[in-house]
Amino acid sequence: MTAIKVPLSWLNDFVDVFDLDPVELAERLTLAGLEVEHIRWVGLNPSAAYHVPADRMGEEDGLPWGLDTLFVGEILKTERHPNADRLLLATVEYGGDKPMTIITGAPNLQPGDTMVKIAFATIGARLVDPYADSYKTMTLKAGKIRGIQSEGMACSAKELGISEEHEGIIILPPNAPVGMPLADYMGDAVFSMDLTPNLARNLNIIGVAREVAALYDRPLKRPQPELAALAGIVRPEDMPRPQPPAQPFVNIVIDDPDLCYRYTAILIRDVEISGSPGWIKDRLRKAGVRPISNIVDATNYTMLEWGQPTHAFDYDLLVERAQRAGQPSSGRSATEPVLPTIIMRRAHDGEKMTTLDGVERQLTNDMLMISDTLGTVAVGGVMGGLETEVNDRTRNVLLEAASFDFINNRRTSQTLRLPSEATARFSKGISAEMPVPAGMRCARLMVELAGGEVAAGIEDCYPTEQHSVVIDLTPAEVKRILGMDVPAAQISAILRRLEFGVEEVNVTGAETAVGSGNATGAETAPLRVTVPWFRLDATIPADLLEEIVRIIGYDQIPTTLMDDALPPQWRNWTLEGKERVRDLLSGAGLQDIIGYRLIGQEVHRKLLATQGVPVYDPAGSSVDTLQLPVILDPENLVQLENPLTPAADRLRSTLLGNMLAALAKNARTFDRVALFEIGKVYWPVAGELLPAEPELVSIGLTGARESHSWMKQDDQMLDFFDVKGVVEELLARLGLLADTRFEATVHPTFGVRAARVLIGKNELGVLGEVHPAVRRAFDLPDQRVCVAELRLAPLVAAVSYRPAMQPISNFPAIKEDLAVVVDEGVLAEQVEGMIRQSGGSLLREVRLFDIYRGKQVAAGKKSLAYNLTFQADDKTLKDSDVEKVRKRIIARLGQTLNAELRG
Repeated sequence: MTAIKVPLSWLNDFVDVFDLDPVELAERLTLAGLEVEHIRWVGLNPSAAYHVPADRMGEEDGLPWGLDTLFVGEILKTERHPNADRLLLATVEYGGDKPMTIITGAPNLQPGDTMVKIAFATIGARLVDPYADSYKTMTLKAGKIRGIQSEGMACSAKELGISEEHEGIIILPPNAPVGMPLADYMGDAVFSMDLTPNLARNLNIIGVAREVAALYDRPLKRPQPELAALAGIVRPEDMPRPQPPAQPFVNIVIDDPDLCYRYTAILIRDVEISGSPGWIKDRLRKAGVRPISNIVDATNYTMLEWGQPTHAFDYDLLVERAQRAGQPSSGRSATEPVLPTIIMRRAHDGEKMTTLDGVERQLTNDMLMISDTLGTVAVGGVMGGLETEVNDRTRNVLLEAASFDFINNRRTSQTLRLPSEATARFSKGISAEMPVPAGMRCARLMVELAGGEVAAGIEDCYPTEQHSVVIDLTPAEVKRILGMDVPAAQISAILRRLEFGVEEVNVTGAETAVGSGNATGAETAPLRVTVPWFRLDATIPADLLEEIVRIIGYDQIPTTLMDDALPPQWRNWTLEGKERVRDLLSGAGLQDIIGYRLIGQEVHRKLLATQGVPVYDPAGSSVDTLQLPVILDPENLVQLENPLTPAADRLRSTLLGNMLAALAKNARTFDRVALFEIGKVYWPVAGELLPAEPELVSIGLTGARESHSWMKQDDQMLDFFDVKGVVEELLARLGLLADTRFEATVHPTFGVRAARVLIGKNELGVLGEVHPAVRRAFDLPDQRVCVAELRLAPLVAAVSYRPAMQPISNFPAIKEDLAVVVDEGVLAEQVEGMIRQSGGSLLREVRLFDIYRGKQVAAGKKSLAYNLTFQADDKTLKDSDVEKVRKRIIARLGQTLNAELRG
């Protein structure tokens, strides 16, 4: 979402809105997609004028100006205060019985000033206290200053609640009517709008005016010659082309036309830098922009009005730089000035430049730079350079208006961490036809504000011209998608109100109109729609349908019921299985998380913080044979062509990075963290354009095994066996544990404390304790961190949708302990598996409770002690029944694992 502030007084220049209720207009715009977040009332009292409830008004809504206390005033005389060097006495006419004397220290007033129009407050006026630390109002009272009575106040923008500016008072235009209540003269409503990227064309006053004109079927006013010249033009091919200058003043070279589509330059000579007039400052303040100087204000004003960012260079500084670089003068005599050359190119590796904010920027070779023969002068579409900025000594201005690649512009701004109002517009796309009329408007405004003259002609470099976009649409297609009848005449009228070109296509013979099946006739004939030159977002029929329904109103779409019975609902077994896995993990005490699928290479470098460990490489392998977890070389990750940020330019190939980042974040707050995630990963497949997209399950544990309690005697921490236990519980609930085994392995994230999880001969996943180097890389606490990653598909396949119930036996169980001595290399799960196989149906539970290595067993041996539970469903077991099973178990252990009963 991108914000813009739209004063209705400015909007009224282009479409009549003063007769509309601002609240109703805001609602209508919001329903059309242009969300009005807030209305700020500048001087107006909406409770009285527009029936806005007083209890809904807050300080952020603005300060109403009293109709009997704030007026347009005129200073008749200004002289120094006899008792204070920095204060002035001003006599003010405001329409009252007699002029009043006020005392002011405004720096923009001088002794002898007369006929200056100001915002005048009489005694009793409610104003904003400019010296309070936070928003606070005050009532103006009479008082003496250095022995002289002050009978009122000349107000600044802050005292009126317009902006935070308090340096100097507001100077009104010479034609401001003296005595008019200030609220009637400059009161306003300012819409704060949040626009989605598809509506970025409306990040300007004229764009919003086009929307209002279409919504209310009103004509768009064209008070400016640049705008009037575009009336009726739809196709970019029909846009007027600027005349080249008879006397060239700059050379333009575009080395990278894929990043700069068009670059225009206009020369304004003999300007005089000063402050802008009050009306410009007033509009900029209301739009949220701080006035700076007449030249800079002209560029900002044009950007807000037209949506085209421009930049002003000090032309003489460019000429001086060209002379220092020894640039050829293009055949001119030695007495003639050297022509500067503006070059659009990618930055060189290691290149640096200082931007207007005084910060030296490190550039990369994918950034578009505006340079001359001496070096860089601006970051294209982001910010100008300090060395060629307009200053108080500037006399000649080179005005730039250009069109840049919006993706590169956004990436550059994000990489440099340099957001700007220009980038907010360039990064969403601006028509390459916009620079010429907007540049002409800005140049004319500069002359109006700063004097001087515009040099004849425009330097225009336009390597690849924009072409028309034509879309065919039929009423039948509109009905099919919108579910409502919209006559062809209404479709045409709406699109024409939005400045689309529309013509009906004659369909003859067996030809079939687009989207109309086999129907024929006027209501089914396709309309050929030409997208206007300033629209980059409309390329397919669905875009036109969006425009039609926006203007009609989403609230006007009729509610229709289905004619037929609801279709049968087929069960989604995969989704149900996934939810079953999710329920089991949640039931085990883990919390579900959702991680970003976009990552940067740095995440995988952290996962590979252990050195000398082989990395799984799936290149050339099919999806079925890929090992898990797939921790790829960072260079082999699936890369996005147009990433939003360099920190998220790849697709993840494992869930481990997200899990470790989440564990690190939560471990800073909680003593015990137990998380899981189910999500897709992306594995490159040799010879395939698109990657495989399997779903994985990741589990992460760290911290205390139990929450702190007054009953707790020790501080046991979660470890490898806890995450193994969670996996075993999950597999047991799915009926897979009997076929599961765990094998020790070496893993690049875990080191040697890792195990493969196998079901039969198929690998399900891996689990382990995170290696200290990886733990440090993710800024995890200095405690054990254990994670697992499993393939989801085998788990979902094992879910039983008709679970069988095993009744609880009515007969008592017998518990016995069994301790056996085995070789050190024999795994505990091998012993447990053999016990279960030999125990038959009477053996209900096997639990390992002790492992012993020491003097009582031989070297190279270990003792494993198990607790066995025996139970029958049809009788009470006798000791003799259990003894038979016990002997069978001991015999099988001895035969298969060379185990001996421990005495």
